Amino acid sequence: MYPEPARHTPAERAVTVHQPTPLPAAAMAPALVVPVQPHTIPSVASIVLPDGRVVTGYAINPAQPEPVMAKSAVSRAAVNIALGGIGFLAVCGGLLMLTAFITALTALITQLITLVAVIFGGWIAVQVFSTRSYQGGTTVNIRKAIFKRNKFG
Repeated sequence: MYPEPARHTPAERAVTVHQPTPLPAAAMAPALVVPVQPHTIPSVASIVLPDGRVVTGYAINPAQPEPVMAKSAVSRAAVNIALGGIGFLAVCGGLLMLTAFITALTALITQLITLVAVIFGGWIAVQVFSTRSYQGGTTVNIRKAIFKRNKFG
């Protein structure tokens, strides 16, 4: 499908020279000129070349170099190191606060468990040591032959 590439020796490549062909002036098509009113009238300059020709055209303002940024008193490396230190301290402070929060949460949970144990233990003690005549559950009164089963409350 594609032609085989032609093999050239290095000497032939060095000798091959391509010259551009200039276009004749008559063959060039004139560009369309669209009149545009300029915002300001630029100044016209004329220059005499060494061979005597005069070139007239608009003066081009020389390119202004970009202003040099003022060098800061502190180097970028020092700023980066300082910002890294501040970030490290922020992380350490956050971890310290997280540790304190976890410790407080653990203490709260421990106190709640203790409170529940005390309340439940007190309720059980009241149930065991109460002197009420009626007690829930299964009651068997052998003398009167009255059997109560599963009466709670």
